[in-house]
Amino acid sequence: MKPAAFAYLAPRDLDEALDQLAEHGADARVLAGGQSLVRLMNARLASPAVVVDINRVAGLDALERHNGTLRLGATVRQRTSELSPDVAAHAPLLAEAGAHVAHAPVRSRGTVVGSVAFADPSAELPTALLALDGRVVVRSRSGERTVEADDFFTGPFTTSLAPGEMVVAVEVPVTTAGTGTAFVEVARRHGDLPVCGVAATVTRGDDGRVGATRIALCGAGERPVRARAAEDALTGSDGGTDAVAEAAARASEGLSPIADCHGSADFRRHLARVLTGRALRTAIDRAAGEANDV
Repeated sequence: MKPAAFAYLAPRDLDEALDQLAEHGADARVLAGGQSLVRLMNARLASPAVVVDINRVAGLDALERHNGTLRLGATVRQRTSELSPDVAAHAPLLAEAGAHVAHAPVRSRGTVVGSVAFADPSAELPTALLALDGRVVVRSRSGERTVEADDFFTGPFTTSLAPGEMVVAVEVPVTTAGTGTAFVEVARRHGDLPVCGVAATVTRGDDGRVGATRIALCGAGERPVRARAAEDALTGSDGGTDAVAEAAARASEGLSPIADCHGSADFRRHLARVLTGRALRTAIDRAAGEANDV
């Protein structure tokens, strides 16, 4: 099947792109990597009247670190992020989660921001952004605003973006010394979206006790979700086997997974518990500077 007829616009700068989005409002969709949008359009599951291709907009492909923040522009490819020395050094969770996305040819076209803006509740990169306490930078013709990742995702494939707005970048705090991160998932086949996945960040103090902890899950609800009960259980503990087991046991509290052909709600809750344990053990070891494979 082919897409319905649409107008194709290719702005050369950000102001032009924002003017076009303001003019066409809800009838317009932004095209960056196209790995999700084009597929939906070909299946007639999305039929925008206008497609605004931002690949020619200068500056949106910037990946830079400034004042303790790593910023990835709207056209930074997932493969670029995955292989970037800056991302590996300062936000390794983003690189690790990105390596699980589909296959390398898809990641070579797909963008980090595009995955975040698409807001698939099973996707890896929005979940990593949530675990990293990341932010989404949104622009429109009337100005710019920054949205916490926790507030950006509102439901399956829905966000707090308004008509005329576009995501121009995502930002994550630089991962500091003494912090370990990990991403694990279970998928039916390599390259498929995960049935469930867990992203974790764990900070250990000089006394060895666990400080700040963030655990985010994909495939466990209608949007990427925080496992707050598990975070509370681990924070302040010694990070030992019993503490991790207690946190993992609480990872499924409050979850409302959607059952489908890939797994029942109970199966996804089970995976949330098991994968949280794996992710936490790895993150704790990495926080202590110990090499450990998930």
